[in-house]
Order: sequence, then C-alpha cells, then structure tokens
Amino acid sequence: MADLISLEGVVEAIDGKLTLRIPLAVGGDALAPLATGIGEIDNDDLVVIIPPWLAEKLRIGPGSFVVVDNANGKFTITRSALNDEGSG
Repeated sequence: MADLISLEGVVEAIDGKLTLRIPLAVGGDALAPLATGIGEIDNDDLVVIIPPWLAEKLRIGPGSFVVVDNANGKFTITRSALNDEGSG
C-alpha cells in the first residue's frame, strides 16, 4: 500500500480556470498517476484543474485553501478548515 500523502494549498485562477499547482518534489509525483484526466505535469508541478461543479460543491474559489490526498487510492480534493478560520 502506498504511503498517505496529504497536502494543503491555495487555489489559483489561471486562464479563467480554478487551478492547483502541486510541486512534484513534495508529493505531486506520487499524486500524478491518480490525477489522470484532471491533471498534467508542467515543469516541476502537477497542475490540476478543478471542475466548476466541484468548486461549487466545496464552496471554493481563487484564494481558497484545499487539501489534496491519495486516501483510498484516489486523488481527492476537499475544502480546508483554513477557509473558515476567523469567520466567526
């Protein structure tokens, strides 16, 4: 079984699309095979485009924090609790 990789990062707007850039050196290389169809290698990063339906479901946009992981052998994107800090 592969080691669990869990990374937190910021969503960017690149060319009008919500995008994650995950450095290969910190786990993007291990996540890349699981992101087939939604991600591609660009230089030293795994670049993942977040579909609009998922962004709406997670309530995220440019500048939002997300967590990506390989739990259960799947590439998973979830909303980070950092988005909710200080909103109370």
